[in-house]
This record gives sequence, C-alpha cells and structure tokens, in this order.
Amino acid sequence: MHKNNQLLIAGILSFLAALLHISCIFGGPDWYLFFGAGQRMAQLAAQGDPYPTIATLVIASILTGWGLYAFSGAGIIIKLPLLKTCLALITAIYLLRGIAGLVGPFLTSDPVVHQNSITFWLVSSTICCIYGTFYLLGTIKLWRQ
Repeated sequence: MHKNNQLLIAGILSFLAALLHISCIFGGPDWYLFFGAGQRMAQLAAQGDPYPTIATLVIASILTGWGLYAFSGAGIIIKLPLLKTCLALITAIYLLRGIAGLVGPFLTSDPVVHQNSITFWLVSSTICCIYGTFYLLGTIKLWRQ
C-alpha cells in the first residue's frame, strides 16, 4: 500500500480532537464552556453529574476509531475491516457536520442550536470541514489505488 499523507494528517487531526475532548473532562466546567459544549454541559459537570464525562468519552472514542481508520488507510497500521466504506462514511459525517453547522444556525431559532454562540458554530464547523477535506482527499486517493 502506498503512503497516503492526507489520511495520515486526517488521523492525526482526529486523535487531536479526541485528546481535546478528553481534556475537557480533566479541565472541568470552564473547559466545557471554552470548547463550546454549552452552559448545560458545564453546569452538569460542575454538579458532578456523570453525563458530561460519559458523553465526552463516547465522542472521544468515536474520534479515536476514526483516527485508527485514517491510519489504516494511510498504510501505517493493519488494514481494518470495511476500510474504504468506513472512510467514506467518516468523510461524509465530518463534511455534513461542517456544512450543517455553517448553515444551520442561520436557518433555525431552535434553542438547542442557539445554546452555543455563532462563533462556536463557525469555528467548529470550519474545523469539521477541514478534517472532512483531508479524509475526502485521502479516501479518493486510496480508492484509486
């Protein structure tokens, strides 16, 4: 398998995102707020409720899995099952989340969406689009091999 730098970068980015999520658990309510998890998550963390920790660990685990799939596609680790299919789905999720977050807050007045600032939506969605673009380019390269 040829080296795939786009998927290598995509994997590193996913691992970084997982690490930042885990840092919120140790950083506490202020970190949840800083990274845009919303006032409710910060309040629950401050109260010692297990929900923020569990939700954050689930997200970090998913992101870690995505990083492993990117590394597999990059040829760094063993080939994982359904590699191309999973990479296509991961790409779609990152890009859909990115695009939805750039458009959605301007199309709805739903309080669930607006518990986070426009800045949060623009920054996090741009990041998702960047991640998704690396996955897209790397997955296309892998598919053509």
